Amino acid sequence: MREITEQVSVIENDYVKGWKGEGKKVVGYACVATPVEVIEAAGLLPYRLTALGNPNTEIADAYLSRFNCSLCRSLLQLGLDGTYDFLDGLIETNGCDHLRGMFENWQYVNPSPFFHYLKVPHITTGDALDYFRVEVRLFKEAIEKHFGVEVKNDDLWHAIEKQDDVRERLRKVFAMREGENPSFTGAEVLSILLFSSVVPSDVFIELIDRAIDERRDWQPPDFRARLMLCGSASDEVDLISEIEGVGGLIVTDALCYGTRAFWKAEREGDDPVVALADMYLKELLCPRMYDDFPRRRDFVLSAVDRAAVDGVILMSNKFCDIHGVDNVQLRMDLEKRGIPVLQLEKEYGAKADFGRIRTRVQAFLEKIGDRGKVGDRS
Repeated sequence: MREITEQVSVIENDYVKGWKGEGKKVVGYACVATPVEVIEAAGLLPYRLTALGNPNTEIADAYLSRFNCSLCRSLLQLGLDGTYDFLDGLIETNGCDHLRGMFENWQYVNPSPFFHYLKVPHITTGDALDYFRVEVRLFKEAIEKHFGVEVKNDDLWHAIEKQDDVRERLRKVFAMREGENPSFTGAEVLSILLFSSVVPSDVFIELIDRAIDERRDWQPPDFRARLMLCGSASDEVDLISEIEGVGGLIVTDALCYGTRAFWKAEREGDDPVVALADMYLKELLCPRMYDDFPRRRDFVLSAVDRAAVDGVILMSNKFCDIHGVDNVQLRMDLEKRGIPVLQLEKEYGAKADFGRIRTRVQAFLEKIGDRGKVGDRS
């Protein structure tokens, strides 16, 4: 675990540096709707953008107002100040208006050598699936043209199988964290998830297999309650550590940098492009998807039961409209089922806000009741 936690503490980790040192290319993306298999099949490294709690948005604030999501402003800051200059391309998606504003201002001020806009429908009707299949094919063709490569069907199937191996490991980690005696803390699991999206697949598989073996007989620290964390995109490992530091062990989640990134069904079909498009769009558990709230709610309820959760924290970054609205409905439905809920709005990257968050989490744990370690849940 130490190697994983050390490498995700910096933007350009040692494996990215090694990849670039071999003359290979890195392509950045932000949204879980991006089929990373297409990037990997082209011999490129897919790199999911993170801000790692960066609080500085001085440059970005000249292009995105303070009424925009602070995570997007933090990412834009890193794109404009040169931190992400190691990227050889960017993939924009229409995840939300804030994310689009981040990408478009980044490309306007500090253009990437390769820039592609992958349009993702907000519904999963037959027409929407047909549309996204075309978009994924155009995405593949754009990569082929710019980087001078040919992505054959066999290359795509190989990349799909490799990502299946990555997701299998992540599901195994979640099974271990959700068990009676969790084998990983929530902060460690977030580090694992971040690591999986910023290094070559083979590197991740080797290191996560080692971490899984190390933790088979590991005992969790004392905690007061088993919590689930849902809400806006957040890569703030320190924030999870703060919550767990007052006794709330995060044993599962429904996060963008979490289960929503890998909890995908088996792909179907003989055409790898069609298989990818259908899998990514149908399994997009995000509030941006219209008329899909019942499935998101059922996904959360299933995780609550599976992980024997004592309470749920619904967290949203300030000005994140889609999660702010979704969390209200989620809170009402969870409370109808007798599940304690803490709805928490926060500013991304604001460590000065940690004191307020700790206080609210402590009060929430008092509300739940001190249940001690697993096995004493009376």
